[in-house]
This record gives sequence, C-alpha cells and structure tokens, in this order.
Amino acid sequence: MSTTESFDVTIPSDTAKGREVQDQIVESLEAHGFSARDVFGVRLALEEAIVNAIKHGNRMDPEKNVRIQWEVNASYVKVTIEDQGEGFDVEDVPDPTDDENLDKPGGRGIMLMRSFMSHVAYDGGGNILIMDKRCGEEEESDD
Repeated sequence: MSTTESFDVTIPSDTAKGREVQDQIVESLEAHGFSARDVFGVRLALEEAIVNAIKHGNRMDPEKNVRIQWEVNASYVKVTIEDQGEGFDVEDVPDPTDDENLDKPGGRGIMLMRSFMSHVAYDGGGNILIMDKRCGEEEESDD
C-alpha cells in the first residue's frame, strides 16, 4: 500500500494558476500509477471544476481566491475545491440531456465531472466541491 500525499494550495481567481495546480495533481496521479484513462478523466473533471470556481463562483474577481486541497495514493484521489462565491444549489442546474436544454450551455460541466469521477458532492451552500476517483473503477464494459 502506498502512502497518501496531501496538498493544500490557495490560488487567485486566475485560470492560468488553476492550470498549474491541475498539472500538479495530474503529476501526482501519474507518480502513483493511475492509468492513462483515469488520468484523462480526472484531468477533464479538474479543469471543469477549477474553471467553474474561478468564473462562476468567484466571478473572476481578482480579490477572491480558490482553495484546492487534494490527497492521492495508488488507489484514489480526493479533491476539494472551495471558492469565495455565494454558492448555488446543484438541484437548480438544468439537466443538459433533457430535450429542452440540449441547446443551452449550463450543466454540462457538472455532468462531465459526474461521469469521470467516482463521487461528486457540493457542500457549504454550493461553494465547496468534493470529488474523488477510485483508481481503475468502472468503465471496463467498453472492452
């Protein structure tokens, strides 16, 4: 069993800084032996989550920060992303697969995160996202 590494970073509302943290997390996944498929899925979910925190949560306010915490070992990664926005109710986000929403942009990021991660939840009134991925979980049915 490998050791679990934990990280805690606070960044400004800047998508370039978000990409730097995303790259750090991906490097941690690769170092712990996550498959290319799992790394790909987590990378997409992270990109969506971090950009959402910066753009929708903090509304690109340079005075606001995003805190990103993660822990990773050979079997899972858990990421917590907290913005300083007002939050939201995830139940109020329209389902992008409903016919009336197919042409609307909202909700696709949350759907993407849920499809690539093992667990996705919101806390703190909607401004804290907690998601994790169990290494090698599901998705084998394509073979």
